[in-house]
Amino acid sequence: MKNLKVGLVQQTCSTNREENIKKSQEGIRECAKKGANLVVLQELHNNVYFCQSEDVNYFDLAETIPGYTSNAIAETAKECGVVVVASIFERRAAGIYHNTAVVLESDGTIAGTYRKMHIPDDPAYYEKFYFTPGDYEKRSVSDEGAGFEPIDTSVGRLGVLVCWDQWYPEAARLMALAGAEVLIYPTAIGWEQGDTQDEKDRQRNAWIISQRGHAVANGLPVISVNRTGFEKDSTGVTDGITFWGNSFVTGSQGEFLFEGTKDKEENNVVEIDMKRSENVRRIWPFLRDRRIDAYSDLLKRYRS
Repeated sequence: MKNLKVGLVQQTCSTNREENIKKSQEGIRECAKKGANLVVLQELHNNVYFCQSEDVNYFDLAETIPGYTSNAIAETAKECGVVVVASIFERRAAGIYHNTAVVLESDGTIAGTYRKMHIPDDPAYYEKFYFTPGDYEKRSVSDEGAGFEPIDTSVGRLGVLVCWDQWYPEAARLMALAGAEVLIYPTAIGWEQGDTQDEKDRQRNAWIISQRGHAVANGLPVISVNRTGFEKDSTGVTDGITFWGNSFVTGSQGEFLFEGTKDKEENNVVEIDMKRSENVRRIWPFLRDRRIDAYSDLLKRYRS
């Protein structure tokens, strides 16, 4: 596809799953009307970000794939004739749950899934309590790059990653080396209420810079979709999170093609010149000049 028109659905969420899904569906429809052929939803878009606390009852929110949420989004993808990247708390088996991106084809079928590989465990982001690190069942875990597999769709080969993955250049690189044509990050990230404005600015800028760097280093466009709005900590241990929105798209040199607002729900469509990636890689041949003979220590936790 020479030009990709991507829709970004940035929304707030409540504890009402049906209302959240309906909002996501309305966002998909609005983006499709604006000409999108790919729509990306934010991380865990069908509920509040429940990982602010550790509570076994939240495991009841998990779903199988296919299941309620993926079926609802699949119907909308088929209705609108667009590819959709959705995000679901997946129940794989009792005691095994994943933070999973599911890609729905424009005919409503499942094109593929990606299970979040990097799992944080920080105050208000207690994801290791809920999520098993991802894997890729069709390959041995000993295979190079196992777990980071692009998903083939009618709009291209999508390098789908999830939130905390966005800080790791290794994940982006492995997707690029497997032929991904675009990097996609559904996200849920925000500020703790007690942070100073300077600290908030540093955090948001670091988040943007990191992903722009993945675009530059790999010569690929990057799509990042974040939630917005305040969500309280149900336990009262923290003061809750204000998700900073700022969904954005960059070109293959890290140039901004679009930046969203920090505090508004919005559905935007951005056009990406997909041919530009190849032209950029011809001028800046970073992949050609990689010293793969000298990188073996990357498989170590730390060089000592």
